[in-house]
Amino acid sequence: MTELSEAPATASVRLSAAAGTGVEDYVEILKPRVMALVVFTGLVGLSVAPGHLHPVLAAVAVLCIAVGAGAAGAINMWYDRDIDALMRRTSARPLPAGRMMPGEALGFGVVLGVGAVLVMGLAVNLVAAELLALTMVFYVFVYTMWLKRRTPQNIVIGGAAGAFPPIIGWAAATGEIGWGALALFAIIFFWTPPHFWALALYRSDDYAAAGVPMLPVVSGPRETKRQILLYTLVLWPATVVPWLLGVAGYLYGAGALLLSAVFTAAAVQVCRDENDRSARRLFAFSLLYLFLIFSLLLVDHAGGEWH
Repeated sequence: MTELSEAPATASVRLSAAAGTGVEDYVEILKPRVMALVVFTGLVGLSVAPGHLHPVLAAVAVLCIAVGAGAAGAINMWYDRDIDALMRRTSARPLPAGRMMPGEALGFGVVLGVGAVLVMGLAVNLVAAELLALTMVFYVFVYTMWLKRRTPQNIVIGGAAGAFPPIIGWAAATGEIGWGALALFAIIFFWTPPHFWALALYRSDDYAAAGVPMLPVVSGPRETKRQILLYTLVLWPATVVPWLLGVAGYLYGAGALLLSAVFTAAAVQVCRDENDRSARRLFAFSLLYLFLIFSLLLVDHAGGEWH
């Protein structure tokens, strides 16, 4: 009886997907908001690297980073469609909402990912292509399929995938991985936990319903807030390293310290606040923080070139 009752529902979803999948759904599974930040940090890595890349090839490299990020996002949505359906924040996505069939999303992501790596390797260089492939493999297999549903440290370890784009951009310009690229990687790596845990604090019911062991679900709000504060403190030295390495100048160094101080003050407020308002503000500011840090790198570098 169960199989018979499920069959019409499955057929209904298939018909809904066949009739309702639109261009906007394909765009949505690429996670365009995440892609925008990935593209920007990759562009900054390419711009501040000591090498030189023809503007057309630079545009190709940034496009490949964008497409690769979108491909990983699509495969992530394909794999996570079951838990996405259980969370209010994600239940309206194309797959859990039935507007797209799983095979469509998987095929779309695989084709885009393979294409991005091939174009990067043929048009730019093999090092950048290999790093792009590594990033997608890490995000899909290590973070999405292994860590996300098994450990509250999923964001800490899995966050490395989101920290790779500046290294890819750097490698596109130089053909190698330099210390400056690793410094940019470290900034995003240590920024990721407080950024996502701030979101998880006020979305903990969603993660609990889906069985995702985010830190607030497993260890509670108090420990999560303590960890957020600790990571914002680690960002102080991490953001200064590009200045110490000569990748950026005093303008960046002063701005990075000021922004890190504001980030830490916001984390302290989260520790003191018993409601969700400060966590929501911290999440919003964390996005602005990373954008401003990398904008300072770009402006400082451009100023040095003009000088």
